[in-house]
Amino acid sequence: MQVYARLSVSNEVSKMFLKTSFCSVGRALWNKSTVLRPQLPLLNQTVRSVATRKRFYRKTGILHSGSNFEITLDQRKLKTPRGNLFLVDSEPLALAVAAEWDAQKENIVQTSMHLSTLCNTVIDNPNNLNKFDIVQYMLNYIDTDCILFQSGDEDDLYKLQVAEWDPIIQWFCDRFRVDLHKTRNIGGPSVKEETKAVLSKYLMSYNFAALNGFVYGVDTLKSVILTCACVEKVISVEKAVLLSRLEEEFQLGYWGRVEWAHDLSQHDLQARLASTALFIHFNSTSNSIQIKNEMTA
Repeated sequence: MQVYARLSVSNEVSKMFLKTSFCSVGRALWNKSTVLRPQLPLLNQTVRSVATRKRFYRKTGILHSGSNFEITLDQRKLKTPRGNLFLVDSEPLALAVAAEWDAQKENIVQTSMHLSTLCNTVIDNPNNLNKFDIVQYMLNYIDTDCILFQSGDEDDLYKLQVAEWDPIIQWFCDRFRVDLHKTRNIGGPSVKEETKAVLSKYLMSYNFAALNGFVYGVDTLKSVILTCACVEKVISVEKAVLLSRLEEEFQLGYWGRVEWAHDLSQHDLQARLASTALFIHFNSTSNSIQIKNEMTA
C-alpha cells in the first residue's frame, strides 16, 4: 500500500532530497531498460490474480505420496491456481506450506503466503520457462544491481554506501573469483562476460525450483549480489533487506519515518526474502524418512 502526501518544504530541504535521491532515480531509469535486461514476466503472477476469499477449512495436513508430498485442507487435496495437484518433493517444504495455510485466519490472504506462491509458480510454470531462461534473466539483472550504483558526490550517502556495500561487493568478487566495478554515474557498470559465465555456472548448479526462488529474492532486493550473499549465509535476511534499502533509510534520517508505512514495507520485504532463503534451502537439500521396524529392532 502506497501513501502519497503533499509536503511543503524549503528550497534547502528540496536540494537535499534531490542530492540524496539522484542515484536512486538514475538506477530506477536504468532498471527499466529493455535493452540490457529484457522484461521477464513476474514469476509469482499466478497467485496475485486470485482474490481474497474466506477460509473454508478447519485444519491442514500433508500426505506422503511416493517420493512427493501433498497438502490437505480437511479432506481436500490442495491444487494450484491452474488446477494441478500441489506436489513437492521436500517434506520440510510441505510442512512449511501447510503451516502457511493453517496460519490464515478468517480470510485467506494469499499475497502473504510466499512459499505457496513459489510452489505454485514452479508447478504451473505459467510462462513456460526453463533453467536457461531464468539464469539469463539474472545475468542481465547484474548489470543493474542496486549496490553497484553509488552516489556521485563525496557526501555522507556515498560514505555510507562504501562502508556497507563495498564489503559485500568484495565478498562476491572473492567468492566467485571475478572482478566487479561499481559506478558513480548513470552510465551503468561494465560487467565482463567472464564474470557472467562464472555466475551462470554457479546458478545452473541449482535445480529449476531453487532458481525460481533466486528470482523471487532478486526481485525483492533488486540485487543479485545481495541475494547470493543471503543464500550463502554471509549476511542475514534482516541485513540484506537493510542494505537493499540503504538509500531510503538514509533519506528517512532527514525526512522522518512513518512507522506504520515504512516498517510495514520493511517487514514485508523480510518475509519475502526469508521465504526465498527457505525455499532455496528446501529445494537444494535431500531429506529422507526412515521408519524403524520394531519387529527387527
